[in-house]
Amino acid sequence: MATIQWYPGHMSKARRQVQENLKYVDFVTIVVDARLPWSSQNPMLTKIVGDKPKLLILNKADLADPVRTKEWCHYFAEQGFMTLAINSKEQSTVKKVTDAAKLLMTDKLVKLRERGIQKETLRTMIIGIPNAGKSTLMNRLAGKKIAVTGNKPGVTKGQQWLKSNKELEILDTPGILWPKFEEESVGLKLALTGAIKDQLLPMDEVTIFGLEYFQQHYPERLSRRFKGINLALEAPEMIMTMTEKLGFRDDYDRFYQLFVKEVRDGKLGTYTLDVLGDVDGND
Repeated sequence: MATIQWYPGHMSKARRQVQENLKYVDFVTIVVDARLPWSSQNPMLTKIVGDKPKLLILNKADLADPVRTKEWCHYFAEQGFMTLAINSKEQSTVKKVTDAAKLLMTDKLVKLRERGIQKETLRTMIIGIPNAGKSTLMNRLAGKKIAVTGNKPGVTKGQQWLKSNKELEILDTPGILWPKFEEESVGLKLALTGAIKDQLLPMDEVTIFGLEYFQQHYPERLSRRFKGINLALEAPEMIMTMTEKLGFRDDYDRFYQLFVKEVRDGKLGTYTLDVLGDVDGND
């Protein structure tokens, strides 16, 4: 598979805006997909943010494997990240994020109080890749539908300040991908979860990757969702037999679309595509 490159003009502009606006915020909130705690982190943004205090949010935790989520939270905590696993659709999100922000900024707030400065509102910038659920998080924090949401990448195009409560003010940014994915597996993981546009990768490759991953890590999920699937087969053979079994004749594209949608919608159950042991050596 060729190196995937996708870097629209609005993302290049957003990257510059992130750089310029860092001085206006107390800390940066990095939103990643809990199903991809490692692969959905933008290394380019991490470099831009530098030493600024960071709150790492593993969003869509309701779709992720809870055992893996705990492992990743523990790993990131050991790396010095304040980490929070949430489902941003839940009502408790505002309190969880606000409490984590205050805990992250405790030292700074204490120092300000010692100087006689009472800082009531913390300012943060929310950054992350497309479709990590930033807009849903923004709407939850703001208490109303302000940020545009959609189950596809690249919905949010501009930047806006939003008031969450008297303790938190947030600057939204568009989802920003890095210029290219050097590792083929990263591109396939992002494609399977919908973080990049479907046109960028052949759906047969994405489906084969997904089937092989579930076959290795979650075989019981495949058996439960696709009755009669033969897990002893290679992925291309599984595709052919399941396409026929589902009555799609030889319309393999129809099976690709069905399988990928089922994975994205959580119909196969919770899952995490990043395994700690596989990426630990990359940091």
